[in-house]
Amino acid sequence: MDDFAGALGASKAASTLLVLFIPSRDRHDRAIDQVHWVDESLRVLGALFGGATAFPQGRGVWRDDAQGGKLLFDEPVVIQCYTNEQAIERQMPKLREFLHRMGREAKQGAIGLVIDCDYLEIGFPLEETPPPRPKDKKRGGK
Repeated sequence: MDDFAGALGASKAASTLLVLFIPSRDRHDRAIDQVHWVDESLRVLGALFGGATAFPQGRGVWRDDAQGGKLLFDEPVVIQCYTNEQAIERQMPKLREFLHRMGREAKQGAIGLVIDCDYLEIGFPLEETPPPRPKDKKRGGK
């Protein structure tokens, strides 16, 4: 059946799938405010494309070639958004601005997304190494 939308009486039909991966850690293996970035992603995708759905955390790994191939394990949230190519083209500047802002502010090595069958990775330069994590201090000289 060629016209499922018409046959079902659907008021909207969208055939382009946009998938966005929201990380739980930065490229230095420090926790980020994932809830903030999930909420912000849902807000942006909802405003730009009419809606989106976030799925619970999964498990993943990303190889940071800028750090000598270091493997960074993560618990990303996956967000799916159905839209169409014309809407993506029309909203590209706003989508790009958001993805780059998330990458910079969340200190990512890359932001990954899928549009239909194409995986896209927006890379970010390696900044100076953060100071080492503070070690637990022993109390009372013990």
